[in-house]
Amino acid sequence: MRLVVLGPGHPFRGGIARTTTELVSALERRGHEVTFLTPVRQYPSRLFPGHRDRDPAACPKLDCATPILDPFALTSWPRARAAARSVRADAWIFPYWTWPWAGLWRFLLADRERPPTVAVVHNLEDHDAGLPAQLAARIVLARCDGAFTHARALARVLGTTGLGLAVGSHPLPPPTSAAATLGRREARAALGLPEEGRIALFLGLIRPYKGVDRLVEAAVLSGAGDWSVLVAGEPWGREGERLQRQVRRLGLGGRVLLRLGWVAEELVAAYLAAADVLVLPYRRASQSAVAPMALAAGLPVVCSAVGGLPEVVQDGVSGLLVGAGEPAELAAALARLDRTELERLAVGARRRAGELTWDGYAGALEELLMRVVR
Repeated sequence: MRLVVLGPGHPFRGGIARTTTELVSALERRGHEVTFLTPVRQYPSRLFPGHRDRDPAACPKLDCATPILDPFALTSWPRARAAARSVRADAWIFPYWTWPWAGLWRFLLADRERPPTVAVVHNLEDHDAGLPAQLAARIVLARCDGAFTHARALARVLGTTGLGLAVGSHPLPPPTSAAATLGRREARAALGLPEEGRIALFLGLIRPYKGVDRLVEAAVLSGAGDWSVLVAGEPWGREGERLQRQVRRLGLGGRVLLRLGWVAEELVAAYLAAADVLVLPYRRASQSAVAPMALAAGLPVVCSAVGGLPEVVQDGVSGLLVGAGEPAELAAALARLDRTELERLAVGARRRAGELTWDGYAGALEELLMRVVR
């Protein structure tokens, strides 16, 4: 098929850019002719709480990519529509994850000359969304012909919206371009981490719904032992200050290590190699891009049984599932993970990662595209 994919890519950072780029590459490997229309700007600074939203090392620059999208420059929208139209594609594909892009997507979807269009729905609505953001998502998706998700749980929700969408799903695979994994001792030395003891890692953007504060509480409940908690990621808003106050108040300075700030792409593999387990104590979630990365590194995952996470992490096989953000259950899970159990789960983690491929992901989307085009 001839396809147009619209969405973030090089030089922008974040899971949406990485995932969309991986999708384009996988579709090309399957023989499709793909035009990739990418942003010249992703967010205005006032809407992006992080330090910056660019990292040229985050995902590769593809030959089929053309920077043209700007969701905040209305005068650029007709040019983007003309570029997409000119391909005479069989279908358009774009990611939906946040309301600031909703205006551009709605404009493009209003084009009566467009082909069938599928939204890759990362989130049905923004995390911690208010009514305007919820409405923005519904308005955009109501104009689509199909929706592709990363969790059957989200696909079921979409099926109840009354939007009449054709729906498909496939769990997110790990990145194909992940850096080679370091040895644990080497990784810890490079990151300045303790050589001895077990480390429970949280990695990623720190937002309220991710429950990192509950992981800190679990560090108190876990009592004696050689576990340390390592939080590595960029805080959203004032989350970093709140975590620092919590650690000081609980007297956990020696057991909870805070590495607050954007984790550059070349350091992600080092953090995964340095840890003994990844912990995702989410209060709620649709899915996680970090979980398959950890599995591919042979790192077991302890996570909340929410959204699509149980579809990726098999309880007792590649990790452990706990109640949503429950500190006592998190502490009990860590207490259960002695060296023998960690080694057993690491084998299951690698096996599970091998089952999640970008070819399989693209094939599942391909099936949905065929249904929509027909």
